[in-house]
Amino acid sequence: MKPFNLARVAFCAALLSPSADAQNAAIRIQVDASDAPRRILHSELRIPVRTGKLTLLYPKWIPGEHGPNGPITDLVGLKVTAANQAVTWERDPEDMFAFNLEVPEGSAVLDVAFDLLLPSASGAFTAGASASDKLAVVSWNQVLLYPKGAKASELTYSPSLKLPAGWKFGTALPVASESSPTIQFSPVSLERLVDSPVIAGIYFRTLDLTPGAKPGHFIHVAADSAAALEVKSETTRHFSHLIAETGALFRARHYESYHFLLSLSDQVEHFGLEHHESSDDRTVEKYLTDDDALKGFAILLPHEMTHSWNGKYRRPMGLATPDYHQPMKGELLWVYEGLTDYLGAVLAARCGLWTNNAIFREYLALEAAALDHQQGRKWRPLSDTTAAAQLLYLARPEGASRRRSVDFYPEGDLIWLEADVLIRQRTQGQRSLNDFCQKFAGGQNGPPKVVPYTLDEVVATLNEVVPYDWREFFRTRVYTANPGAPLGGIENAGWKLAYTNTVPEYLKMIESATKTTHLQFSLGLTVKEDGYILDVVADAPADKAGISPAMKLLAVNGRRWTPELLRTAIKLTASGESVELLVENADFFKTCHLDYNEGQKYPVLTRDQTRPDLLSEILKSLTPAP
Repeated sequence: MKPFNLARVAFCAALLSPSADAQNAAIRIQVDASDAPRRILHSELRIPVRTGKLTLLYPKWIPGEHGPNGPITDLVGLKVTAANQAVTWERDPEDMFAFNLEVPEGSAVLDVAFDLLLPSASGAFTAGASASDKLAVVSWNQVLLYPKGAKASELTYSPSLKLPAGWKFGTALPVASESSPTIQFSPVSLERLVDSPVIAGIYFRTLDLTPGAKPGHFIHVAADSAAALEVKSETTRHFSHLIAETGALFRARHYESYHFLLSLSDQVEHFGLEHHESSDDRTVEKYLTDDDALKGFAILLPHEMTHSWNGKYRRPMGLATPDYHQPMKGELLWVYEGLTDYLGAVLAARCGLWTNNAIFREYLALEAAALDHQQGRKWRPLSDTTAAAQLLYLARPEGASRRRSVDFYPEGDLIWLEADVLIRQRTQGQRSLNDFCQKFAGGQNGPPKVVPYTLDEVVATLNEVVPYDWREFFRTRVYTANPGAPLGGIENAGWKLAYTNTVPEYLKMIESATKTTHLQFSLGLTVKEDGYILDVVADAPADKAGISPAMKLLAVNGRRWTPELLRTAIKLTASGESVELLVENADFFKTCHLDYNEGQKYPVLTRDQTRPDLLSEILKSLTPAP
């Protein structure tokens, strides 16, 4: 065999690679958000290129969304030019997120322009509504293309953003210069750009949570009204206490500053999306001004901030992809999201956003009971919900009881609580899951970086905290189908799952915020305020009576339905009264007689006096409240 000339091979490969220049020169991106109130963003890019074939990619797999959710259908008006001459492009016939073209002879730069149509309705995470008349969140992955073959960490972008007149903004991106209404940001890698959205709005304020400290911590609030920006000093103290609690939990910070980007609007999609140095937090307009709203969504900011350690710094190997085109593998989402969800709830209690432990217990009881009533868990292990996360995030709510949903969040709460309790028991209270968090996601202070992990490392780190057969612990809870919810953590922490005839305060807050009535633990129904039946628990009285999801509830015992009327009817079943529901199924109507006599049932945790109360120990603050 004739030996290769390695130097010549490397030289030829550099000439043929479409990403070679892109990795050496910055790609300029200019985004004009002047029309954001009309839900249109205008984007222009100048991309260094070489003559020859080139494929430009639109980000498909979005970090933190765990699925191929890039809103490619909302990219419109795509134009590509070189030296003011049009360049023909073709969408790849097999890959809808790829655009193939031929760079003209002698061209060193391509100019690319397109618009993004921001949706006004609900959708998957950032592909949902992101703007109102008064505010917007700009996610850079939605307004750019990048050369195929390049790693996101090796491409450099020089971004700028033009805002509507009078709007202010917040972001973790470093600002190079600002000349209102345009902001020029410092050049950053594509990875950091996509990881750093911008929030902006006419009604805007910034809260400094750690004045004078390094690193700094800020909440940038954009709202649909000036009134929504009012925040009690007590609430600000709770957010500041959250910063102290995360520091005590992990004992290291992997960012140069941290920015909560908080959208308060009933016109945008409500969710949280993690980033390394910021989080995209979207919730109801009255979040800061209504105590019930604040308590109902108290986990939002603690959860997303925890991801800076668990999810961004430490990331499952299958989710640590080099670009936004490689499929992500979600097997360890029960660690990525499950552990984060547990810590987020614990931190909400520790920092005071949940003003007492009773709210945490009501939250946990609701999760445990809902999981315990699922029929889907009889055929589908939790691990399959992680593998199929990209499908389940987009699944309709109807049929969730039989299908399962992204249960690695609530079931992760129960599993990691059990792990926490087990560590405390086996070490007589000398160690806890806090120690695991410090070992696993702590390390040294420093700028953002990604340290991937596997299940083997999770198990090994837990064994460093306390020796135990952790692999078997997770195998039986995560990788095996179990008909009942994992209640070991609740029970070993000194509590029991029980049922009461009184609606818990936390459930009242959730029902008020979501405009739904939750009766899945009695009749087996979840009903929206207009009577639309969201889901029916398999084998529950409603299911046996012939009621199914997507039907519409019209009347209770011959009278137009209301949540109060239905709850009264359920209450009276304990005294021998019956429940008769008139439902609509498209163009058809039927009356359903429900065989039920147990009255109202809502989940609660009751104290088991035979065991120590470890739950209260877990929720104790690690630092003094400010």
